[in-house]
Amino acid sequence: MADTAPPFDDVLPEALRFRSPAPLVDIGANLTHESFARDLEATLRRARAAGVETLILTGTDREHAQQAVTLARRHPGLYATAGVHPHDASQWNAELEAAMRELHRQPEVVAVGECGLDFNRNFSTPAEQQRAFEAQLALAAESGLPLFVHERDAGERLREMLHAWRDDISRAVVHCFTADRDTLYGYLDLDLHIGLTGWLCDERRGHHLRELVGAIPAERLMVETDCPYLLPRNLPAKLKGRRHEPALLPWIVREIAHWRGDTEADLARATTATARAFFGLDEPARKEGHRDG
Repeated sequence: MADTAPPFDDVLPEALRFRSPAPLVDIGANLTHESFARDLEATLRRARAAGVETLILTGTDREHAQQAVTLARRHPGLYATAGVHPHDASQWNAELEAAMRELHRQPEVVAVGECGLDFNRNFSTPAEQQRAFEAQLALAAESGLPLFVHERDAGERLREMLHAWRDDISRAVVHCFTADRDTLYGYLDLDLHIGLTGWLCDERRGHHLRELVGAIPAERLMVETDCPYLLPRNLPAKLKGRRHEPALLPWIVREIAHWRGDTEADLARATTATARAFFGLDEPARKEGHRDG
């Protein structure tokens, strides 16, 4: 069957065809988003051409987690998370909990989440969010999987809940970190990992992060696009449609490296080593799960 997706190089102009000096792991890619439906294969080819060899597909609800697992089975180098985003916490019930528990048994699933607290928009009430998050903390403790956490305007309460479970959970990352210094240090005190996105590249909202990135130990730092969201605002060329994608991760790494005083190559190697260890990607069981992918 003919490939109806746009040609490989039509989406990204020449100025945006970056190449990382070392392989990268994008720990947060929403490739089940409808905007990737027409050109997913080309998106993955562009990612690999940019040196983004491994992608963790974010499962924010039952449907998208199942889709992420399906994609991970089809494509080498792809893995999935499975959780319920705080926006959808009102849907949490015993049936959904059972479905998540089954998803966490799949070899393609490498983390519980995206889950957490979002008191900024409150699409689900704070009480509903805390109930769903508490249940998913228990699932992370039960499964031994790391936790993939979302937090916005809820740092203090999130830290309280994580503190109560910290000894029972293997590892946890606060993905797409955008908060302040006190919140960052609170997370680091809990031995959490931090995921950074193109928010750092936004002069309107993310400039404060430039002063904080140096405080994150290399063994706790990971990188992500959170695509199709959070397209970096300071890209050297305009992107038609303004959809973010994994091939742009090297630009984010370059920006983070600049503000940390690191070389791009050193930061790429460090974040990749950290991500592979965090998600257990080098464990034999993970490779087994992709043998027939």
